[in-house]
Amino acid sequence: MKSCEVCGNQYDKAFEVFADGERHVFDCFACAIHALAPRCITCKAAIIGHGMESHGSYYCCAHCAREAGVEELQDRV
Repeated sequence: MKSCEVCGNQYDKAFEVFADGERHVFDCFACAIHALAPRCITCKAAIIGHGMESHGSYYCCAHCAREAGVEELQDRV
């Protein structure tokens, strides 16, 4: 059995994720998200959906982008 790299749980249904040339092992999606999801630069929330990006920084929403001084992003057009 493989061990989850986040919680250490040994689980017969653990899965592997290959990202940026590295192999990761997790026992659930929650641990995978905790380890791999980008974080909003403003509020530190895990960005699970599309999120927003400006100048190499990631935001969970336009409000957080505006808080960081980025005006060109919008949640809806």
